[in-house]
Amino acid sequence: MRTRRRSPLCMCVVAAAITVAVVVPVVSMEAQGGGPRGAAPAPGRGASAAQARGAAASQMRTDVDLLHVMRGILFPSSNVVFAAQDDLSVWKPAADPSTSPNPLTSTYGGWTAVENASLALVESANLLLIPGRLCSSGKPAPVQRADWIKFVQGLRDAGNAAYKAAQSKGQDAMVAATGDLADACSACHAVYREKPGTANRCVP
Repeated sequence: MRTRRRSPLCMCVVAAAITVAVVVPVVSMEAQGGGPRGAAPAPGRGASAAQARGAAASQMRTDVDLLHVMRGILFPSSNVVFAAQDDLSVWKPAADPSTSPNPLTSTYGGWTAVENASLALVESANLLLIPGRLCSSGKPAPVQRADWIKFVQGLRDAGNAAYKAAQSKGQDAMVAATGDLADACSACHAVYREKPGTANRCVP
């Protein structure tokens, strides 16, 4: 007999835990006083791999805050993954799947939706490490702290585990994977989510 592990359908509501919108503009070379002559050579034209990576990193920007990353990606994606603890056949395709706002009833519904949501969680880990995001407290997200990096890796690992479980289409595997996901979320929330009676977010 399998033991179902129910997660609180979204500890991943780190949503409530974090941030106010911030836009970090990308400053052009001209605006910095350098012209095209000072620009690094394009990949394939004398630029080293390290230079290419450095140029790519300099283009990373945060157009939204952590709150919206959580609400827009982690919260809905984790809910799709958690739904796979139960029989997915209850989610019938929408009358017009191509316009359904529910991933489980859309053109890419069912187990495919669970796979996609799992991969969205994996990729969102990268978004949680980009310097420049602010917490709603106005403080930068602690993206360089060792524990934050560890928690983000936990999310990535849990997303990968959920993806493999979804590929197997086995509910026992999904129950275990969603338990790992819930643990990954709660581990970070326990440290960085706003505590009752406080106004601190992203503050250990």
